[in-house]
Amino acid sequence: MPAEILVNRALGETRVAFLEDGAVTEFHVERDEGRNVVGSIYRGRVTRVLPGMQAAFVQVGLERAAFLYVDDVVTEDVAEEELDEDETPSRAASAAERPPIEALLREGQEVTVQVVKAPLGTKGARVTTYLTIPGRYVVYMPTIKRIGVSRRITSEAERKRLKEVVASHQRPDEGGFIVRTVCEGLTGEEIAQDMEFVRSLWQEVADKANGAPVPSLVQPDLDLVLRATRDLFTDEVAAFRIDDPRQVERVKKLVARFAPHLVDRVVEYEDPVALFERYGVDQALERALLREIHLKNGVSIVIDEAEALAAIDVNTGRFVGSRDLEATILETNLAAAQEIAAQIRLRNLGGIIIVDFIDMQAPESREKVYNKFVEALRHDRAKTHALSMSGLGLLEMTRKRTTPSLGRTLTEPCPYCEGRGRIRSRHTVCLEILREVERQARLHPEGDIVVSAMPEVAARLAERESGHVEALEQRLARPIVVEARSDLHQEVYQVLVRAPSGVRP
Repeated sequence: MPAEILVNRALGETRVAFLEDGAVTEFHVERDEGRNVVGSIYRGRVTRVLPGMQAAFVQVGLERAAFLYVDDVVTEDVAEEELDEDETPSRAASAAERPPIEALLREGQEVTVQVVKAPLGTKGARVTTYLTIPGRYVVYMPTIKRIGVSRRITSEAERKRLKEVVASHQRPDEGGFIVRTVCEGLTGEEIAQDMEFVRSLWQEVADKANGAPVPSLVQPDLDLVLRATRDLFTDEVAAFRIDDPRQVERVKKLVARFAPHLVDRVVEYEDPVALFERYGVDQALERALLREIHLKNGVSIVIDEAEALAAIDVNTGRFVGSRDLEATILETNLAAAQEIAAQIRLRNLGGIIIVDFIDMQAPESREKVYNKFVEALRHDRAKTHALSMSGLGLLEMTRKRTTPSLGRTLTEPCPYCEGRGRIRSRHTVCLEILREVERQARLHPEGDIVVSAMPEVAARLAERESGHVEALEQRLARPIVVEARSDLHQEVYQVLVRAPSGVRP
């Protein structure tokens, strides 16, 4: 089944789902109250230069100052390695050769920067002075005079042809270009038209930046619908379904400019059943927010996400296999490898990712699982790098992060466990309460002791812990009254002493 793009626009929120073979493989969401800032260009002011970190903080008008690393400051030498279309250039000089941050920037200096990584947690956005202007087919780099080709174009002959096409239309006094993956097979005329388009966009940005107040937003990136149109809508997409007529017209207008043969594939969804319900997107999202997911063969995968690290564990679950133990483990890991790669992409996990496959004794088994996993990662548009599997079954990889993961976008820390994912057990809380009773009894020698706790904790004190409660009453020679309060959280309780003059803590 060919790919499809689904767009739902409602309640001040835009949601985009990308389907391959009927399954949701990518999901993106953007809310009116918190637009994505990645790709946006700002005029900012350097507020601090940190020689010890070889970085600087730049105030661009966001909630927190942005972070500018020394390698992201434009200088004359630039890396010559091939660039992918979603990467920014870096300097070629070694750490010993490059100028230090204090020689490149000073406090109070005004700079034009572009956001390459969204704010995450307590961290501000990461920015660069290597600006890029993405088009449909090429990315313009006004600060760098060179030509790169997306790594995803593997044919050497095609890479050479595309470089020659871009070089033939490159002007002597302008920057460089990155040829995007979608360029493969295109004519020189189509590429030249897009080069002219990104030139005009850059001229608009340069004019706005000249004399713009500091700090200020110079050029926001396209909104989610138009970014999806630019980056996801290719010849392989059979249908682009949108449930909002205004967005349909916007998409058709953009598509008519760069790919008029695709306009008829943009359709308004008018079915009474909600678009995401009809195509199973809501169900896929529910599953993508679970910590543990189960495959059809009984294998389970547990995914835990920290701020800069994700840990994924594979368990056999109910899968028992049909042959010897090694064959069973291999089948389990192969089944998990495909699903893990899909979940990483759908959940938009980034940073360092550790996958703990079930330990395999045979090196050839580890190689099969590794190859299966790497092959599945090839469908991911984000840059990934996976190391060979260790003897313990651990696979380490990195995935480029530019925006928060799906979990961080759609959820917030639990107010009860404060993001730990677990809370103290009722047994633990009961023992804490009894220790607090003893402490309050020492502080207040007279009066009845009143314990208030949630119903389940109160019930445990009255039943399973009743022996400890009675023993404590005898030792203190005072009654302990247990009251159930439904308004209390499991970890929250009160121990009060009721004295003749009233109640005091």
